[in-house]
Amino acid sequence: MDVTETLLPGVGIRYEFVTRSGAHIGLISRRDGRIDVGVYDRSDADVWIELVRLTPAEADTLAELLGAPRIAERFADLTREIPGLVAAQVEIEPGSTFAGRTLGETRARSRTGASVVAVVRSAGVVAAPTPSQPLTAGDVLVVLGTEDGIAALRRILTGVG
Repeated sequence: MDVTETLLPGVGIRYEFVTRSGAHIGLISRRDGRIDVGVYDRSDADVWIELVRLTPAEADTLAELLGAPRIAERFADLTREIPGLVAAQVEIEPGSTFAGRTLGETRARSRTGASVVAVVRSAGVVAAPTPSQPLTAGDVLVVLGTEDGIAALRRILTGVG
């Protein structure tokens, strides 16, 4: 799907795309965190026929609802294409010794061979997290690796084994 991105000086960025059914969708990500989501009139691409204005908190919730499942879906597709590669979600449980520490402190990749490719939390998704990424209880780590590597990472994060 082609997405057109237009800088709106002083306002933010507008993203537009056309759905398979022909609806022209627009999204304006404003500098203040608000998001406008709308459907354009099919006969006039400058006129909204429906517009929803989201607060920053509402936009974060929508991003979380759409983002996390889509990331997991994409990795599931990838694992079907590459034998032996598994995608999983591993939660940082309350009481984990890594809650309040950084991703790098887990030494996940060097100890297990599994790679943390995203951190999902209530505030949204952190794609390609760096070793300095803080971890908090309730975070869900999206992990790629072998079944054994992911199982080892689960043990490390829960303090078992």
